Amino acid sequence: MKGDAFDFIWENIKSLLIAIVLAVIIKTSIVEAYKIPSSSMEDTLLVGDFLIANKFIFGSQIPLVGWRLPALADPEQGDVMIFKWPGDGVTNYIKRCIAVEGQKVEIIDKVVYIDDAEFPNPEESKFTDSLHIRQRPGPNENSRDNWGPYVVPKDCYFMMGDNRDNSYDSRFWGPVHKDMIQGEAMLIHWSWVPDENSPQASVSDPLSVPRLFLYNVAHFPERVRWKRLFNLIS
Repeated sequence: MKGDAFDFIWENIKSLLIAIVLAVIIKTSIVEAYKIPSSSMEDTLLVGDFLIANKFIFGSQIPLVGWRLPALADPEQGDVMIFKWPGDGVTNYIKRCIAVEGQKVEIIDKVVYIDDAEFPNPEESKFTDSLHIRQRPGPNENSRDNWGPYVVPKDCYFMMGDNRDNSYDSRFWGPVHKDMIQGEAMLIHWSWVPDENSPQASVSDPLSVPRLFLYNVAHFPERVRWKRLFNLIS
């Protein structure tokens, strides 16, 4: 009987370990979920959108050792991509790829030109202060709305947010190296409207968690952006 009990426990432990290993492999190498925390990609992506990213297509990174699998494709202009911010190499950012290596980027009065051809604005992109174009600080200096010309270095990508007047992107901190690329945004699987009146969970207040749960249940229908669920990202 003791042997049977041990075998039963061991089989369950093995099954649990296999499930954990598979979950880690899927999360780190195939797909991963991300939450949109800022407005820089509005109105393509909204604060509170939860999305699934394809990490496999651009050569996912193997955990612990840091090696990359062979890429199935290279990022292209127009792709919405998740990457590590070059400023710290840790924080996840999401922006649209505007140009790839060797291409010339120039912005003139908010209009983006790639290799001297106008780059079309994404369908859901926007400008919030179109009447206030920011001039260059000096003859050879860049501003948000007048930038470049600049040739994207080898193995790098130029990223911009779709909310062009409110995006901290490659105009400010430069291109993104291919080693920083995490994946391509594919699908919005959940969308939750932020609520400033929502109670906050606190470790010091044991009742804060059930209070938050009950509040979210009560306001569930109006907080879910139903029309955004399962929308493909383009």
